[in-house]
Amino acid sequence: MSVTQQPPAEPRTGLREWLFDRFSGQPEDRAELKEMLHTAAQRNLMDDEALNISLGALQIADMQARDIMVPRSQLVCLEAAKPLDELLEVIIESRHSRFPVVGDDPDDVKGILHAKDLLPMLHNANQRGKADFDLKDCIRPPHIIPESKRLNVLLGEFRQTRNHMAVVVDEYGHVSGAATIEDVLEQIVGEIEDEHDVDEDSLISPLNDGACNVKATTPIEDFNAHFGVNFPDGGFDTIGGIVLNAFGRMPSRGDTVAIDGLNFEVLAAESRRLRLIRVSD
Repeated sequence: MSVTQQPPAEPRTGLREWLFDRFSGQPEDRAELKEMLHTAAQRNLMDDEALNISLGALQIADMQARDIMVPRSQLVCLEAAKPLDELLEVIIESRHSRFPVVGDDPDDVKGILHAKDLLPMLHNANQRGKADFDLKDCIRPPHIIPESKRLNVLLGEFRQTRNHMAVVVDEYGHVSGAATIEDVLEQIVGEIEDEHDVDEDSLISPLNDGACNVKATTPIEDFNAHFGVNFPDGGFDTIGGIVLNAFGRMPSRGDTVAIDGLNFEVLAAESRRLRLIRVSD
């Protein structure tokens, strides 16, 4: 009886096949898994961006909502009882797209307002009169989570409920802050530019009110030339280094500091570095 010979298997050369071979023995722990991913990158089976995303996806399982939330002191909230004109001033000034809406007690979260949901309400208010406007008619139910909520679980909840913001509370039910889906995703993929960030090719972007949005990576020489100041480098290469030195710590979004007659407000910051600063006289 003749035996049919099978053709030799094609060599596995891609990332998927390499991972199959390496994982056939199962990694013993997460450290070994990370080592395998680093080895894959070293062998050019995945690029640095794919490696960072993979490591970021692993990292969020070890992080909690308290690690990324915007703290309560920096939240821009809307008071449900405020008149329309005052609400619009806050919304326009902050330039955010979502806002927690609270009652008389800051811990009494009524819901989340999406700024875009105000458009039909504003149209109706203009036709009928502002007296008929009620903010409660256009807010959405709040998504309340504990400080200890794991980020991988929170991301799944965001996807399932289609919410983009969660209000974070402590063990006593007091509001600690808020976390958004963007905050979670940035732990995986890195910073995400939004409509208020500086263009990729522009380090300094003038604003209508005379202030400027400035990337923290702006060289001190360029900063001095634009603002007509003479900040010494002092061992720093960028304006972000000078601002960090002035704070003496890693600041959070909304923190401000004055340096030699200029006011610096942190618009975006990660856990280890500044991204974007608002500079005004």
